[in-house]
Amino acid sequence: MHLLPIVEVENVSYTYPPAKRGGSPHAALRDVSFQVQRGEIFGLLGPNGGGKTTLFKILSTLLLPEIGMVRIAGLDVRSNPHDIRHHLGVAFQNPSLDKKLTAEENLRHHGHLYGLHGKALDERIRLMLGRVNLQDRARDLVETLSGGMARRVELAKTLLHSPELLLLDEPSTGLDPGARRDLWEQLRTLRTRDGVTVLLTTHLMEEAAGCGRLALLHHGQIVALGSPDQLTSEIGGDVLTVHTDDPEKLAEEIRKRFQCPATVLDGTVRIERENGHQFIPQLVEALPGRIQGISLGKPTLEDVFIHRTGHRLWEDETN
Repeated sequence: MHLLPIVEVENVSYTYPPAKRGGSPHAALRDVSFQVQRGEIFGLLGPNGGGKTTLFKILSTLLLPEIGMVRIAGLDVRSNPHDIRHHLGVAFQNPSLDKKLTAEENLRHHGHLYGLHGKALDERIRLMLGRVNLQDRARDLVETLSGGMARRVELAKTLLHSPELLLLDEPSTGLDPGARRDLWEQLRTLRTRDGVTVLLTTHLMEEAAGCGRLALLHHGQIVALGSPDQLTSEIGGDVLTVHTDDPEKLAEEIRKRFQCPATVLDGTVRIERENGHQFIPQLVEALPGRIQGISLGKPTLEDVFIHRTGHRLWEDETN
């Protein structure tokens, strides 16, 4: 039987009113459309100010779309927000655990919000702490746990009521590399063992590369959509970064001499070229004394973002 996507977003726009008198409205989302299939790990990748947080709030029913339609598990966010919340497990960027309570107590109070009590709740708490490998820390105060462990308690809490869709806002914030790897192992296990769909926001390339599919957001618009491999393959070769005293002049000369795109980014000349290692000697020979250094690399997701927008992912785009 064909299953409908668990998330359907169609032509969604959202504009914030002016922050102060005389200011201008801020278009946080502009005609955004995508779908998330059941069982996917789907990422929203973009810089601060790109629209991720606004879209996350709409998906978690905290905001209503100004224009367009959003359905979660077939339910419209405008008419069925309460019913949708039973399908969602939501973990925001800022932790929502009570540090003065134990891991078990945090889960117990959260379970009460979903009408869970007695032996059924006891079993879910035991099962969920086991799923995140924290059953032996159930009675430890959250304030005594490491950042990675606390994030896993947060994950167990969001899964307590058996949601179909897990929404995670910047899930690796504050985690060291080891804790980040542990978290991702948990997410992949949830997908393969329990069929949980995961949708997350991130600005981290490593995290985005672990997603099955991605939507790249820039100024409230989706500028690229696909799997990490599909997106990086569009670059079609290697990425060369050329260091020089006068990048604007060198880029113009490269464009004229070699008939290839050359752009200036962060004071360097950036070139996308197939067989880049063969092109380097041609550059050096054609422009003697003009090049201080060249680096060569395979395309990354940031290269895709640069290719589509002309900006680096980490640049502050709120100004």
